[in-house]
Amino acid sequence: MADTSQALRVSDLEARLAEIERYLHADEARARVAELEAESAKASFWEDGDAARQTMGELARLKGDLSSLEESASTLADAKAAAELAEETGDEDLAAEAAELARSVEGALAELELASWFTDDLDHGNAIVTIKPGQGGLEAQDWTSMLLAMYLRYAERRGWKVEVNDAPEGEVIGLDRATFTVRGKNAYGMLRAEQGVHRLVRISPTDANKRRQTTFAGVEVLPDLPQEVEVEIDPSDLRIDVYHASGPGGQGVNTTDSAVRITHLPTGLVVTCQNERSQIQNKASAMRILKARLLEIEREKRDAELAELKGPKRDISFGNQVRNYVLFPYRLVKDTRTGHETGNVDRVLEDGDLDDFVVAYHRWATSGRTQGQDPLD
Repeated sequence: MADTSQALRVSDLEARLAEIERYLHADEARARVAELEAESAKASFWEDGDAARQTMGELARLKGDLSSLEESASTLADAKAAAELAEETGDEDLAAEAAELARSVEGALAELELASWFTDDLDHGNAIVTIKPGQGGLEAQDWTSMLLAMYLRYAERRGWKVEVNDAPEGEVIGLDRATFTVRGKNAYGMLRAEQGVHRLVRISPTDANKRRQTTFAGVEVLPDLPQEVEVEIDPSDLRIDVYHASGPGGQGVNTTDSAVRITHLPTGLVVTCQNERSQIQNKASAMRILKARLLEIEREKRDAELAELKGPKRDISFGNQVRNYVLFPYRLVKDTRTGHETGNVDRVLEDGDLDDFVVAYHRWATSGRTQGQDPLD
């Protein structure tokens, strides 16, 4: 007899799908799509290019979510029919087909659930990520380069495009810092899960005595602001320095004053970009990052709830980490906020498989779960 648990599984998926439709306000979304399509059909639509691109972006996102809902509902209906027929006939092939269809729906629903948790318009857009070494000496710079590689692989897995804005080499190993822009659907919403201090425990690769080393790096995640979001900056508040780039980027980068450092005098914020070939490109990238950081400061001032969720700015050191990556004396990656963990460290660090950690974070953030236990405590 076929496994009757498939019918129960399908029933659970139907309940999840109905809940997601409510969270996404599917009926309102369909009405909004019709409204945006009518607006985009007007002869004057492209007279304001920035507004038109914003409208088309919203339209594409809504239509994508609705399409995924419809495809999931259709696939789920097929799974339900196969499961019911398998239960009636005992056909194991039909049961296997129902299971495969259900697995397909589960993956699609996980993505839709994430979309339903993103309530800020900026969540659906691009992200600017900065990694800075913390405690751990020179090895913290190596840890910074490891984290950059992990995020680049994660972006590749999700089909996002990445522009590395600044990644100067460290004194001996690794990177002094890394700033990069991620472009793709829900990039900022997804990567918000990575904000905070990341802790690495391993046998030191530079220690002849092979002692255990604990190393830290901080990850900052900001929204890459759409052009229509205005952040006023007084030019007199800026100090702009140019110099020879020190990182990779080709012969032209290293022989001209293409690197740009912008200091915002009232706040002390400093942004450096040196990976583009021209000074103009680096200055534009630096200004975009500076605006994002200034907007984040204003958002934290205005939105106490958001500041509480993100937590206060902390030292990049022990006791402040949001995730531990342990390579010795055992192998484990564990998020201290959600408790989610895996022993497959290579799949996380080398393959960039972060989806389970990201989903766990957003589920925790939306449900208000308490902080998990540090695995080395």
